[in-house]
Amino acid sequence: MSASHRRTAPIIAADGSATPITPRLHVGRWLVGILAVLFVGWLAASVIFNENIRWNRVFDYLFSPRILDGVVVTIWMSILATVIGLSLGVVLAVMKLAKNPVLHWIATGYIWFFRGTPVLVQLIFWYNLAFLFPFLTLQVPFTQIGVQWDTNQVMTGFTAALLGLGLNLAAYFAETVRAGIQAVDRGQAEAALAGGMTQMQTMRIIVLPQALRIIIPPTGNEFISMLKTTSLVVVVAGNDLMTNASQIYKQNNLIIELLIVASIWYMVLTAIATVLQSRLERRFGEDAVRLVRGPGFAQSFLRRGQQAQTKTEAMATITEKVTR
Repeated sequence: MSASHRRTAPIIAADGSATPITPRLHVGRWLVGILAVLFVGWLAASVIFNENIRWNRVFDYLFSPRILDGVVVTIWMSILATVIGLSLGVVLAVMKLAKNPVLHWIATGYIWFFRGTPVLVQLIFWYNLAFLFPFLTLQVPFTQIGVQWDTNQVMTGFTAALLGLGLNLAAYFAETVRAGIQAVDRGQAEAALAGGMTQMQTMRIIVLPQALRIIIPPTGNEFISMLKTTSLVVVVAGNDLMTNASQIYKQNNLIIELLIVASIWYMVLTAIATVLQSRLERRFGEDAVRLVRGPGFAQSFLRRGQQAQTKTEAMATITEKVTR
């Protein structure tokens, strides 16, 4: 029972005597809370008042143009990688649910591969793609018509980061989208097919718009995770926040100070994304999910009972009129 609903009025016995309510003193709970506060305070004080941390340098670099440029790149990288992952994830989810076994196994293999290999390995692979393909060629088959690019010029740190993060995220999004699609009542798809729609039309017009109500809220979690995952881009020098911070501390040896600067900005971005996620959850929350999944058993039972009662009353009214 919460403190707001806790009873404070005395209990009145049958003989009229009143027994006062005495709140219970939770000694153990208060002791554990005090110890936790003391530990957190000691830990914070050991960092804040540490003589080896030059806080003036932290504030000097907190709004440094180079750091702010890295923040902007991190935001754009997270947004674009999330868009790539969500778009490809929808395609993979549809392929995995398809009746065509070839499409199903291709999607299953993709998800297995990208979920099974670390993101760091994928980033390094894409950044060093030139060792495998020195030139990227787009050519009309059986002709000499086409264009060619130097892989080293195309595969920059930013491009490698987008491919590595986006393709990896697509594997996880595919499972989220698949769960959202399967949460939609199958009877709606069957009704659309019976009405003359094709499989693609049913998926695009009937199923996916309803599945998005379930898919969108978890997207906030993936975006927040992506904001922090971009720190791995430091291995390919993608000009993101962590890359710029590391390049600065390699020059002035202010390692801890620059790491604190990067951490502050990551926490600020995460806080903003969390607020946006909470708004998404309120917009596409339990009511929206309930709308997609339909009423529960109890609601259906009550609705049928009300319908049966209405029919009974209508029949009684008709019988009464006929009798008269």
